[in-house]
Amino acid sequence: MEPEKPYYRSIMAHFKKPYWVFLFLLFTVLTILSIQFSTESFLPFQFFRVSQSPKPDDVADPGSCAGLFGELPVRKHVMSIKEFGGVGDGKTSNTAAFWKAVIHMQRFSGRGGSQLNVPKGKWLTGSFNLTSNFTLFLEHGAVILASQDPKEWPLVEPLPSYGRGRERLGARHISLIHGDGLTNAIITGQNGTIDGQGKMWWDLWWNKTLNHTRGHLVEIMNSRNILISNLTFRNSPFWTIHPVYCSNVVIKGMTILAPLNAPNTDGIDADSSTNVCIEDCYIESGDDLVAVKSGWDQYGIRIARPSSNIIVRRISGTTPTCSGVGIGSEMSGGISNVTIEDMNVWNSAAGVRIKTDKGRGGYIANITINNITMERVKIPVRFSRDSNDHPDDGWDPKAISKIKGIFISNIISLNSTKAPELAGLKGASYEGVCFKNVTVLGLAPTAAWHCEFVSGCTNAVFPLPCPQLQNNGSSACCL
Repeated sequence: MEPEKPYYRSIMAHFKKPYWVFLFLLFTVLTILSIQFSTESFLPFQFFRVSQSPKPDDVADPGSCAGLFGELPVRKHVMSIKEFGGVGDGKTSNTAAFWKAVIHMQRFSGRGGSQLNVPKGKWLTGSFNLTSNFTLFLEHGAVILASQDPKEWPLVEPLPSYGRGRERLGARHISLIHGDGLTNAIITGQNGTIDGQGKMWWDLWWNKTLNHTRGHLVEIMNSRNILISNLTFRNSPFWTIHPVYCSNVVIKGMTILAPLNAPNTDGIDADSSTNVCIEDCYIESGDDLVAVKSGWDQYGIRIARPSSNIIVRRISGTTPTCSGVGIGSEMSGGISNVTIEDMNVWNSAAGVRIKTDKGRGGYIANITINNITMERVKIPVRFSRDSNDHPDDGWDPKAISKIKGIFISNIISLNSTKAPELAGLKGASYEGVCFKNVTVLGLAPTAAWHCEFVSGCTNAVFPLPCPQLQNNGSSACCL
């Protein structure tokens, strides 16, 4: 121990004990008061705090990306669907009531915004649009039921970045709840339900009698500041939630359910969108739980609308045919800066899957995948190719994707069937791939990694990775 310095002893000698105690108590009181007065600056971000404008010293919860949307607005004009003739008996069509309500509430967009409440009951409806500065609020016990009449799902033009309907040539069915060119639109509530009653559509697909691409449950296009939260979506005819050409999108606290054999019932597909937060959701589906896309072959290349700055965290669920998170294969506009973390996936075909193909073009760059737990997942990590899935004969076989910077860490997979399968394309190999702290258990002793057209490094990986990734420890790609 360092000896006490003489000058320190001389100074302390001037302090009498009562005076020293007084200073100590004064310092303690000031410290407590300063903590009390500054508490609000350090509270975790409360997404549903009602406030007209955020305080300049507000600090977002570092464990949430919901701050992309900002403060939940207070709508000045609040009405019920009942005021527009709505009947919640599960039999009466409310399509006209929802259209009448939205058209009426458009007038309040620049006058404090509006909120349409859907009370307890079963509200049968065909497709309807949303408007800006608007909240669709489902109260506890409220169920919006999708119409079983295909005529109430009108046809709309295909997305420019797809050039046609995803399943069939030409036009596509509109989503049940649709929005185009919106600002500050919210779909939320007290865990109400939107039920797409999709079996009619799945039967058409299974029977090969589908004439036009099925509609999504919710599709929001060309919009910004979008929030979808605190609801249950079930039985979507096709993809469940589809933000496309959007920015500042938050999808939070959702339960998304579909039969595990229901075709193409993706949970959430972020498509050609930027600044997207998907967190705290539970999903069971017949396709990817979450997917990131950006256009299809020559149409996506021409439109060039990338998906970037996307965070996917705290997602749990199962999909026996697809993956927990899928990137691609429609990625022709480019995908970059994607963070996937804190996921739990079970009884699924794949945990994380990155998909591309000849003709896609575009790029995938700077993908971070961290802290994923899997159980009974057939292939924990898969890079796939050769889906041979193109919109028409105009695709360019020379359009090859550029893929660089895939960082995968802290993965534990229990009772897996296969080791990771990483298959790049000739002339479009995966570069800068890092696996760190990855453990795959339950494999047969003969199970081995499969790698083609992949380069990178690993650190603390079991079982032993393929030779293309065995630049262990010293390579900079895992830093």
